[in-house]
Amino acid sequence: MARVSLIIPTFSRPHLLERCVESARRAGAGVEIIVVDDASTDETASVCRRLRDIKYLRLDSNRGVAGARNEGLRACTSEYVGFLDDDDLRLPNSIDAQVDLLDAHPEAGMVYGRALYGDEQCLPKGGSYPDGCPQGDIFWELMEWNFVPCLTVIFRRTCLERVGLIDESATGVDDWDLWVRISELYPVLATEQTVAIWRQTTAEQYSYRAERMHRRAHRLHRDKWLRLPRAMEADEERRQQTSKAFSDRAAQQMISAAAARIRARRGMDAMRLALEVMRLYPRAAVRHALRASVGSPDVYGV
Repeated sequence: MARVSLIIPTFSRPHLLERCVESARRAGAGVEIIVVDDASTDETASVCRRLRDIKYLRLDSNRGVAGARNEGLRACTSEYVGFLDDDDLRLPNSIDAQVDLLDAHPEAGMVYGRALYGDEQCLPKGGSYPDGCPQGDIFWELMEWNFVPCLTVIFRRTCLERVGLIDESATGVDDWDLWVRISELYPVLATEQTVAIWRQTTAEQYSYRAERMHRRAHRLHRDKWLRLPRAMEADEERRQQTSKAFSDRAAQQMISAAAARIRARRGMDAMRLALEVMRLYPRAAVRHALRASVGSPDVYGV
């Protein structure tokens, strides 16, 4: 039996799938590859039939990435699990190295690493994320911002018995939600090594999706994460500090994105995003504007 199951959700992108599956094969010895077809309407099914040694699941209706990941989780039996989007790549032997770390630290719930930024062909184009890889008790840090690239994580399947499956209402930030819930109960390991290539989509593809993700993250932070038992047991100062840091980071990123849209001559997109940041994070947006007005450096380069 394979020790690691790698779940690959896919929807109508058969031209990318074979490359992704091949990278998963090279990433570790005896990895179970589960491809979850989210009701594709093209030749994805026939492409998957040609791929050797995969477990192929086809959904009857489109449920989004979070729903497809859950079906993969229900189908896997391995000790460890990871996710890989169909346009991203795993680096050779990267999974084996992460499994060795988890084997050496049975108290840990998951391990993550760095991802190289990739171009449209998923070739490294310079740079990686994150710059630093905090480990150990990172619950409060993850409550402030997601620095864990989903495609780099391997986690213990037994964690799901305590934290539950993917939250399907949180598509786009469902991985972040899972990392928060795991880190509440388990130490997290990290490797400074790059373990994957993260394909970067164009700004046009990302525009509306980014705003939906910010809205979902805002809802999760307010209505779910701050109500987790560990957060509820913390003092009010700690909770307020976390909320302020989360709001500042979100507002800064949204304002930075709006400025990039102005530079790209997409004024209506920029205006829409500016209105959204004022609706979600009015105080943080004002703080950011005041810092900018007095010439304080901004970590997002606006």
